[in-house]
Amino acid sequence: MYRASDLPETIPVFPLPGALLLPRSRLPLHIFEPRYLQMIDDTLKADHRLIGMVQPRAQKSGDGRELQSIGCAGRLTQLSETEDRRYMVTLSGVSRFRITREVSGFQPYLQADVSWTGFDRDLGRAEVDDGFDRPAFLDLLRRYFEDQELSTDWDSLKDAEEELLINSLSMLCPFDPEEKQALLEAPSLATRRETVVTLMEFALRGGGEETLQ
Repeated sequence: MYRASDLPETIPVFPLPGALLLPRSRLPLHIFEPRYLQMIDDTLKADHRLIGMVQPRAQKSGDGRELQSIGCAGRLTQLSETEDRRYMVTLSGVSRFRITREVSGFQPYLQADVSWTGFDRDLGRAEVDDGFDRPAFLDLLRRYFEDQELSTDWDSLKDAEEELLINSLSMLCPFDPEEKQALLEAPSLATRRETVVTLMEFALRGGGEETLQ
């Protein structure tokens, strides 16, 4: 369990469209670009072993930034190397952060000064969603998966804890990068679940522009 005081002020960041990491969740990654192989090697030498996952912006912000301001840091917890020196790694989500400054240095990958302020709940226990209606949610999910021609282990979904279920779907469903950013920035598990429901309903309506109730 991390405390805010344990978290570093500067971390390497990995911009990857559509890749969402959330606190207390796991994200597998296939690393093959030389600059990111170097990032993994350097991270293994650091005490914190944290890498920040962040979405590139669709367009530059007013201040010229090409990255979203909020990302999520994960601890490098698993690594295997292929014969052609590619890495298969797993990041375990620790906390969201806000980028305060992108740091240029001698490394071939990007680093950033970050603030962990405002994300205290990420370091605590798993969140609970008191308004979660599992049968209704699973019914909507089944219709969404059929529409998207996706498959899953329904028995495991029925028994999964609320946070694991909602966060896993947020990370794995084929939402676009801007939608995944909205899921990342959701202030609570209940808000994230409501956003997932809205996105699935929107997809089932064919992605039209009518207002969802």
